[in-house]
Amino acid sequence: MASIGAVTVRTAPSVLAGTLAYDAEDLVTGWHHHDLHQLEYALEGVAEVETAAGRYLVPPRQAIWVPAGTEHNTILRGVKTASVFFDPSMLPGGVFGRATVVAAAPLLREMIVYALRWPIRRTAADARADTYFSALALIIEDGLGREQPLWLPTSTDPLVAAVIAHTERHLASVTAGEVSDALHISERTLRRRFHDATGTTWREFVVRARLIRAMALLAEPGANVLEVGTAVGFTSPSAFSRAFRSFTGRTPTEYRRPRETEPGPQAPDHA
Repeated sequence: MASIGAVTVRTAPSVLAGTLAYDAEDLVTGWHHHDLHQLEYALEGVAEVETAAGRYLVPPRQAIWVPAGTEHNTILRGVKTASVFFDPSMLPGGVFGRATVVAAAPLLREMIVYALRWPIRRTAADARADTYFSALALIIEDGLGREQPLWLPTSTDPLVAAVIAHTERHLASVTAGEVSDALHISERTLRRRFHDATGTTWREFVVRARLIRAMALLAEPGANVLEVGTAVGFTSPSAFSRAFRSFTGRTPTEYRRPRETEPGPQAPDHA
């Protein structure tokens, strides 16, 4: 897909920050970039953002940071999101230069929702809004140091891209032998080409893809932990629980149940 270039989201240059909400049944933005930093938070469903570095999945209670100038493609299918845009002058230091997924603790989530009263396309600056967004920027800046591993590699190698697509279509039951047979290659070729193209093994990709999909399923109302583990390809509840806890720091049951209290921002290492 060709890039559509720069997309302008603010009307007045004097507006330093603001929000934009999407309620999309099926939206693919196309490759583009902004002159503003963007934090996109999934209110419902799972947002997907592609960059040259990889593909990021954003389930509920997570947000993705996309720095100004980063070429990206956003895919929203049955998803409600809220984006906060910042003029780069509002976060002059310590900003990640690449897309990254961060956990959206209750404070950050509530501040994003409250910020929806100040859309980025408003036509005049507002001192009260600037103060609010300055505080929000500090919270975001602190959270950028605690990245969530919710990304999957992509590849321009046609064979590896086909491996990724086939693997994700058959995630619950996929094996290296089954992928190799489907694409008419040897398992050795599969493993070598995949690692050369992505820097990770095919098996590591499968485990990560399963756990990310499990996070999305567990965020849905009425999710059943046992059914989710089986649906993404784990053969036992204990194996699913161990892998999920290692990946997220929580058991599947803890992740499914929103916490009333979560760890707040950590104190900086320096005075």
